[in-house]
Amino acid sequence: MLKVLKPGFYTTVQDIGRIGYLNKGVPVSGNMDANAALIANQLLDNRDNAAVLEITMTGPTLVFEKETYISLTGAKLSATLNNKPITNNKVYKIYAGDILSYGKLLEGLRGYLAIKNGFLTEKLLGSRSYYYPITKERCLESNTTMVYEKCSDFSPKISPLRLKSLLGENVIKVYKGPEFYLLNDNQLASLFSKEFSVAKENDRMAYQIEENIEGLTYSMLTSATLPGTIQLTPSGKLIVLMKDGQTTGGYPRILQLTEEAICILAQKKYRDKLSFRLSVSN
Repeated sequence: MLKVLKPGFYTTVQDIGRIGYLNKGVPVSGNMDANAALIANQLLDNRDNAAVLEITMTGPTLVFEKETYISLTGAKLSATLNNKPITNNKVYKIYAGDILSYGKLLEGLRGYLAIKNGFLTEKLLGSRSYYYPITKERCLESNTTMVYEKCSDFSPKISPLRLKSLLGENVIKVYKGPEFYLLNDNQLASLFSKEFSVAKENDRMAYQIEENIEGLTYSMLTSATLPGTIQLTPSGKLIVLMKDGQTTGGYPRILQLTEEAICILAQKKYRDKLSFRLSVSN
């Protein structure tokens, strides 16, 4: 078992999400930074869909009750194991009684903790990802426990990794959305020449952009949306839907983030800068 002494600001269990339920109004959910979570699992030879902990801004304090192996990726959150600093992109052996804790946020916003063979929380609609009200949990709470398999003997094949970090990347690559054709020259110039910043309204559901552009008044039927869909409101507000975002919307869908761009944006916090670039593949 894993005991939660302190839950951190917002720590959830996530995997690749609930695939195939958008037509029922159920968001995909899953890892906000899918690339970081995948690397964490690959370090441990886990399945790509193994459940991990997604740790937002401030990390938890956790006590392991049996042997296993862990890896950390994503944001730099000053993690320590038994009060000794540990780093991202490396496998660590865990013994019964070991304590993992986190300190100051240094870079990024969301970190990932993978454990050998994944966290064994309840599966609902094919996923272990927290999403209230599908799951009864919104996030980890103090004095709760989580199940994982004991593992005493594991030889990592690819530890440690030296990877190019996306944490400092500010270019958000996008495809044309279904209503892209509605944009005029002034709106296009604003979208692709200005520097924007993340508004304080940002979470797993959506990221709002601080700066407005010229608005778009267009009467349309409520239509399907995806994680990474950028909507433009009549007031000129840009709203980027994320992993827990709504499955339909009535604002024009002017752009769609690439998969990598979703991961990059997921590591941004209030006032972080970004710019949009149209992907040449679309």
